[in-house]
Amino acid sequence: MLPYYLYLEPSASPAFKITFMPKYLFTLLFIVMYQIASAQLTYQTLYVDYDSAWTYKNLKVIPIRPKGWGAAAKVYPGVITLSQALQQGIVKITERGTASTENVHWLRINNTSNESVFVASGEIILGGRQDRMVSKDTILPPSKKDQYISVMCVEEGRWSDKEKKFAYNNYANPALRKILDSSKNQVLIWKEILAQLDYSGTKAPSLAYSAHRADKKFTPEQDAYFRFFNEKFKNADSTITGIVCMSGDKVIGCDIFAGNNLFYGELQPLLHGYIEQAITFGSTPVIKDEKIKEYLNKILTDEATQEAYCKKNGKIYKYHDKVVHVTGYAQ
Repeated sequence: MLPYYLYLEPSASPAFKITFMPKYLFTLLFIVMYQIASAQLTYQTLYVDYDSAWTYKNLKVIPIRPKGWGAAAKVYPGVITLSQALQQGIVKITERGTASTENVHWLRINNTSNESVFVASGEIILGGRQDRMVSKDTILPPSKKDQYISVMCVEEGRWSDKEKKFAYNNYANPALRKILDSSKNQVLIWKEILAQLDYSGTKAPSLAYSAHRADKKFTPEQDAYFRFFNEKFKNADSTITGIVCMSGDKVIGCDIFAGNNLFYGELQPLLHGYIEQAITFGSTPVIKDEKIKEYLNKILTDEATQEAYCKKNGKIYKYHDKVVHVTGYAQ
């Protein structure tokens, strides 16, 4: 007699319908559904958990979870995030060279581990000869050879003769990330940083983006936000693969990943960026769920709609034709 497996059949909602099927059919269905689920990040595989929204002062965060068989593909195997890799000491970041004209837009990464490393646009790396921001998503496989990532300067007034040790500094806020992803223009990035420093009243001799984060007037408030949201995620289940964030009457952005391992690897760095945006430019959230749904429908309805929206107001990163990371910004 053929062995039978319990199959929780997905419906249009997060609910399931119980079915029994032979082992070989179960295995075949698993493979097919895994390929479908891992190829896209839309309402077909995701649902927005409005009932689990968390709000603290100027920031509201709603988790996005896999639904149905999307949950079976929640782990993106063999890949860790840059922040995790740096914490574990399994990658090393160095300058490519000494001349600013040739090397300011590149950094060298040596990944001699057994893991591939996901590096995302908007991640801030301090030190070296100048602070930088990663300019595009990429996955770096293990290699004995030098690998390079493209970066933009986020410290206009410094190019040091001596190379400092690099340090990871989380994601930039969504406003700066949007300028980066929509333009890849160094001058526009510097203008946005200067405008943000002026707006917050932060003095920065080298016009460093990081100056605001290091301001003693800012850090206690940011720490309070971070503790609140970090505790909420810590006590939630581990199926979350994305978030959408709001402040005032606006959505300020969303980030969704192909696996919950990638999401949780990026969660703390992402929170710092969203918190900074909410504190600096935001206000008490008053946005209604209907307006949030209008925003997310432009990203999650289907792949064509997602591509169209993210072309102007976000980004989609694919690796081997599978979507790994979707980011949406405010219009």
